[in-house]
Amino acid sequence: MSQITDHHSTGQHTTDQRESAEQRQPRGVADLFSGGRLVAIPRKAARREQLLEHLSETLFAPDRAYSEPEVNDALRTVHEDCSALRRYLITSGRLTRTRDGSSYRRATTTR
Repeated sequence: MSQITDHHSTGQHTTDQRESAEQRQPRGVADLFSGGRLVAIPRKAARREQLLEHLSETLFAPDRAYSEPEVNDALRTVHEDCSALRRYLITSGRLTRTRDGSSYRRATTTR
């Protein structure tokens, strides 16, 4: 029986490592990409939120201001419809912008 317990504890260690790696990348995001490009913007809100979290964390530094062209260029690296992605990032609270739209920042908290 101790051999089974040892085997399970070894398996648990592998499971812990896998869970740790999954925590670094939101679930379901990798399958939205092909060749580094976003295949489609998810229609389901929960999947879209996962994507937006991933994009905000990987494309935008937390303490930097971006112009609209810089935001568009960053978003175009993953999908041509940068205006839709930018709009989703703003409405989800993951990016903030000044009233005149001249400056964007990655939000420290989301709505």
